[in-house]
Amino acid sequence: MSFPEVQRLLHLMNVEMDQEYALQLFQAADTSQSGTLEGEEFVEFYKALTKRPEVQEVFENFSADGQKLTLLEFVDFLREEQKEGERASDLALELIDRYEPSDSGKVRHVLSLDGFLSYLCSKDGDVFNPACLPIYQDMTQPLNHYYINSSHNTYLVGDQLCGQSSVEGYIRALKRGCRCVEVDIWDGPSGEPIVYHGHTLTSRIPFKDVVATVAQYAFQTSDYPVILSLENHCTWEQQQVMALHLTEILGEQLLSTTLDGLLPTQLPSPEELRRKILVKGKKLQTLEEDLEEEEEEEVLESQLEGEQEAKPELEAQFESEPQELSPRSKDKKKDKVVMCPPFCMPICCQIMVQAPSSKHESLLFPKQKCKPIMCPSLSALVVYLKAVSFHSFTHSREHYRFYETSSFSETKAKSLIKEAGNAFVQHNAWQLSRVYPSGLRTDSSNYNPQELWNAGCQMVAMNVQTAGLEMDICDGLFRQNGGCGYVLKPDFLRDTQSSFHPERPISPFKAQTLLIQVISGQQLPKEDMTKERSIVDPLVRVEIFGVRPDTTRQETNYVENNGFNPYWGQTLCFQVLVPELALLRFVVNDYNWKTRHDFIGQYTLPWTCMQQGYRHIHLLSKDGTSLHPASIFVHICIREGLEGDES
Repeated sequence: MSFPEVQRLLHLMNVEMDQEYALQLFQAADTSQSGTLEGEEFVEFYKALTKRPEVQEVFENFSADGQKLTLLEFVDFLREEQKEGERASDLALELIDRYEPSDSGKVRHVLSLDGFLSYLCSKDGDVFNPACLPIYQDMTQPLNHYYINSSHNTYLVGDQLCGQSSVEGYIRALKRGCRCVEVDIWDGPSGEPIVYHGHTLTSRIPFKDVVATVAQYAFQTSDYPVILSLENHCTWEQQQVMALHLTEILGEQLLSTTLDGLLPTQLPSPEELRRKILVKGKKLQTLEEDLEEEEEEEVLESQLEGEQEAKPELEAQFESEPQELSPRSKDKKKDKVVMCPPFCMPICCQIMVQAPSSKHESLLFPKQKCKPIMCPSLSALVVYLKAVSFHSFTHSREHYRFYETSSFSETKAKSLIKEAGNAFVQHNAWQLSRVYPSGLRTDSSNYNPQELWNAGCQMVAMNVQTAGLEMDICDGLFRQNGGCGYVLKPDFLRDTQSSFHPERPISPFKAQTLLIQVISGQQLPKEDMTKERSIVDPLVRVEIFGVRPDTTRQETNYVENNGFNPYWGQTLCFQVLVPELALLRFVVNDYNWKTRHDFIGQYTLPWTCMQQGYRHIHLLSKDGTSLHPASIFVHICIREGLEGDES
C-alpha cells in the first residue's frame, strides 16, 4: 500500500490524523524503503497506530521494569485498583493463564503488556461483573418479589393504530427475555378468536397461532414462567374456543390448578413454576371457592359411585339432574352445566335463584343453562393471577387476596407514586402490579420504567418494538441474572411494613459517591457510513437513573476528528442516595453544534452489577446489537457516603 492508499484506509477506519505524523509512522514501518507497506511492514504500522499509551501508563505504574507484571505486582493491581479483595491472589493466576499470549510467561506467572491489554478488553475486564451474568439471585421467593420483564401489546410490530399484528412480535419478545406477554382477543370469523388492537386499523391474527407461537418459544431463552396477560373481549362461545386452544396447544406447559392442589398462602416462586405458562385475566370467583368446589366435587363423585353400586336404580335420577352435581367439572375440555354467580347471570336467572322454592318452580322458572359474561372453562385457567380493578390501597388490603393483581396506566401509576408512594411500595410487597403505556402513545413510544420500578411495580410493560433510551434502561436491568426475565427486588421493596418512599428516600439506605474517569475510546463508528468524508467528534455522557434525587447526567468535552482512539481523561462525580435502584447508561455521541448530537453507541447496566477499577465498556447500537470492537476505557471508583460527608 502506498501512503495515499494508507491515508484513504485510515479515513475509512474513522481516523483523521496529522499528515506529517502519519507519514512518520509510515516511513518507520517501511523498512524496505520501497515507498509501500507490504506484509509485516503493514502489521508494524498498524501496531504503532493502535498503541494504547493510556494502558501502557497504567501497566508501568505497577511494573518494576516496565516490561512485565510479576505475579505479586499483578495481585497488587487487582487488589488496589480492581477492588478484587481476598480473591486477588487466586484470580491473578487464573487471568495470567487465560490472557498471557506467551507460554514462557504462563510458566513464569508473569503478564506482558499484550496480556495485560487482553485482560482489560475481556469479559473479566468488562464494566459488567461476570458474576452477575449467570443466574445468581435467589429464585425461590414469591413472584411478587421480582421485577418481571414485560411486553405491552406484544402482537404489534409497529404503531398502535395501523401497525401490523404478527406472531413475530411474540417471538422477538420471548427471545429477548420477556416473561409477560399481552394478548388482546376479540371475536373472529368462523368461530375462531382473533388478536388485534381493538377499534383500530391494526391487522389481525388467529388466537390459536399466538398460543402455538408461545408454546414453541416460551422457554428458548429462559426456563422461568411465562405469563399470558389476556385482554378478553370475546363472547361466551369464543371464550370456550380460547380455553380449548390454551389447554390443547399448551398441554402440560399450562398451569391450570395450584401446584399441590391446596390453598396457597403466598404466590409460588419462579423456581417452583419453571417451564410453566400462567394465565392472567378475569375470574368468576375466588381461588378458595374453586378449590372448595373441587373438593366437594370429589366427595360427591365418590358418594355417587357408592350409591350407584348399592342402588343402580338411582342412576337415572342423577343423570336427569346434572346441574345438582357440581359447579365445575374436572374435565375442562367438556362442556359443563354451571350455576352462575348472580353478578354474571341474566336477570331472569337471578330472579329464579332469589325466588322461594315451590313445587311449581319448574313451571314458573324453567331450568336453563345460563351463559355468564365469562366462560367458566376459561375462568378456571386463571389460577394465581386473577385480574381485579384497583380502587385504593386501603380497599385492596381489606378486600383483595395475594393472588389478585391490578393494572395501572402509566399516568395513574405515576400519580399514585406522588400521592402515596409508600403505600404503593407496601402494596407491591404483597401483590403483583402491572403498568402499561398511556393510550396517547399511538406511535408505540415508551415511558421510563425506572420510576415504576422505584415503587416496586413488577410488570412494567414496554413497547419492545421501539428502540431508544427507555428500552436501553429495560434491557440494562434484565441483562443480569442470566437474562432470565426475573430480577429480585431490593429487600426494602419486599417488606410489607417498609418505610421507603420513592419520592423522598431517607435512611437507612446507604448513600455512595461514584467517580468515573472517562479515559479513552476505541474504534468508534460513524453515525452515517454513507458519508465517507465525515469523521466523528466524540463525547461521552454518563447518565444515572434511579430515585428522583439520583437521576442526573454529566458529559465530557468532545474530541475533534478522532473516532479511532480519542482521549478525554476527564473525571465525572455522582452522588447517589439509593444505589440499589440505580442504573448507569454510558452514551457516546458525535458532537454537532448545529443540531442534536448524533448517537454512536451506548451501554446500560445496574449499579449493583458494576465493577470498579480500569474497565472497558463495549458499546451497543440503537437496537441493542454489539458494535464490536467499539468501546470506551474508564476508571471507576465507589466511595461510601456522600462527597464531603465526614463519616
